[in-house]
Amino acid sequence: MCGITGALDLTGSREFPIRQLQTMMDAIAHRGPDDENFHIEPGVALGVRRLSIIDIPHGRQPFSNENQSIWSIFNGEIFNYPELQKIISADHILKTYCDSELWPHLYEVYGESLFEQVKGQFAVTIWDRNNRTLLLGRDRVGIFPLYYTQVGNWLLWGSEIKALLASGIVTAEPDLKGIDYLFNFFCAGNERTFFKNIKLLKPGHFLKIKNGQIDIHEYWDLDFPNAGEEKFLNDPSPLIDELDFLLHQSVKRRLRSDAPIASYLSGGLDSTLILDIASRENGMPLPSFSIGFNKKTGPDERLQSQEAARFIGSSNTVLNLDVLKIGQVFPELILAAEGPVLDTSCAAMMELANEVHHQGYKVVLTGEGADEALAGYFWFKTQKVSQIIKNLLGPTPLNLFSKLIKSTIATRKNTFLNLENAVNGIRPAQQYMYEWVGLAREVFYSDTMWNDLKGHNPFSELNIKTERMKHWDPLNQSLYVGYKVMLAGLLMIAKGDRISMRSSVESRYPFLDEDLIEFCASLHPSYKLNKLKEKWILRQVAAKTLPPKIANRSKTMFRATLSHVFLGPQRPRWVDQLLSVESLKRTGYFDTSVVLKERWMQTNFPKITPRQYIFDAVLTTIVTTQLWHHIFCGGGLCELPTWETKVSKY
Repeated sequence: MCGITGALDLTGSREFPIRQLQTMMDAIAHRGPDDENFHIEPGVALGVRRLSIIDIPHGRQPFSNENQSIWSIFNGEIFNYPELQKIISADHILKTYCDSELWPHLYEVYGESLFEQVKGQFAVTIWDRNNRTLLLGRDRVGIFPLYYTQVGNWLLWGSEIKALLASGIVTAEPDLKGIDYLFNFFCAGNERTFFKNIKLLKPGHFLKIKNGQIDIHEYWDLDFPNAGEEKFLNDPSPLIDELDFLLHQSVKRRLRSDAPIASYLSGGLDSTLILDIASRENGMPLPSFSIGFNKKTGPDERLQSQEAARFIGSSNTVLNLDVLKIGQVFPELILAAEGPVLDTSCAAMMELANEVHHQGYKVVLTGEGADEALAGYFWFKTQKVSQIIKNLLGPTPLNLFSKLIKSTIATRKNTFLNLENAVNGIRPAQQYMYEWVGLAREVFYSDTMWNDLKGHNPFSELNIKTERMKHWDPLNQSLYVGYKVMLAGLLMIAKGDRISMRSSVESRYPFLDEDLIEFCASLHPSYKLNKLKEKWILRQVAAKTLPPKIANRSKTMFRATLSHVFLGPQRPRWVDQLLSVESLKRTGYFDTSVVLKERWMQTNFPKITPRQYIFDAVLTTIVTTQLWHHIFCGGGLCELPTWETKVSKY
């Protein structure tokens, strides 16, 4: 819901040029095609593009308090706004029932603790004129983005980096540490971006700017009980019922909309349960949207999604995609995500959001977040098996296995860090993946890239600092890392807000409800991963209303092929251009001879070794990094157009 942007004079009261603000707003027009507006006064400028969802006729931003001393612009939803409106309206005049209007009054009532009162997904700006104070806040798990940068004495911010670049005073320069983060963790950072000097406000944080001083504050972080102190009952029925209640409450909150709502549907447990609950709460089935792949593109879930849709009674639209189509739309994905993207299925989700938009829907429910809360990914099972092996046979077999994999990746440098306990002194379930791909980058980086990184440790970028983590069960440690890394850096960016809002569609995530997350965190690990069965307690909830075939369906990761898109016979022409000697030398990130050699190996030989699977992912990341550089950092690498600021004629 909307895109926001603005500027603050850190040292004075200069007026930000309206033409520049308009250009910044134009750069994110896709986030809010229904309306635009701004507020400018000496020292500060606030701009907003609106996607009208709540109180469509009257919800025009910016909003202010009664005497116009406090102003706000807001991207997102306050899902507990009816409850907050009752509190606020006792002493304040509300002219609309739009949730956006609450922010100035919430600030008056709660001050800087206002973010703790809000349940929702949001990025918000609050300007306190009398105290010359600016607050920039972001929701707890990072559903909506907010980027910022300082240029001279100006602080600029926006829902997308394009808004900052459109100001005309911010230059698009690569941040090599941001690129290195991708080559270790498969996603964007939760603070550092791919652009030098442009930061992403961390989830659960807010910035306070006063008297030219920029301070960052954390108002929320996910917590788990000490190992052995988690909720456990001999009869888990009350816990199953509580999860059922919280899910219904979460879905009901996310059905609050004056615009039409649909739901994504893969046919798996998470999305089917969300659609089922939403349809029951709605009083009639919601329409659903699914993706179909052919055999070479990825796992095909058409039969499962259609089976689930028939059971619920949902009108189901299936978007069929293949390798050729994913390759064709990938440049638009990079344009939307504003960074390289490894996961090719993000392009499929972008196309699905586009179809949702074309059919007239502004809001879509999704099942993302269940795997983070309740151990849905295969690496959590791998961790459990590793623990069993270690208890029975000691650490030797696992160490030998790890060394065997690493030995197949012929490193040519001695720069690989000792990462045995790199994540705050512990080894999460994801560590093997991080190490193997991190090791592979040693093969592909150029000497210049290594020299410029100067021994930088990418694990220092994770922002995982809590000492509490050492007291948690190993599964909960890994779940925490999942929230901090992949959820925030991939699922909420390249697979979430950025691709849905590219088509002016707001995604809502019932499994990322604050109450639901904290309840799941409190549960004993056996309710999450039970005898290698993922999401055990969620399956008990699903069994109340869904057929056993669906409630017990195993997790299938939604993914598309990697190398077939960029190295196969149907690859786009621009791939060869990006991987040419000239283009590789121009960016300087990668060793040209190694890239050409390994690309030939991947193209001409079947993938039969772990090394080839790892290099498949690395080569895909190289292609998308080259593509991102071309689009945003000067072009000249291929025949595709680059992104350019369209100067406003205001």
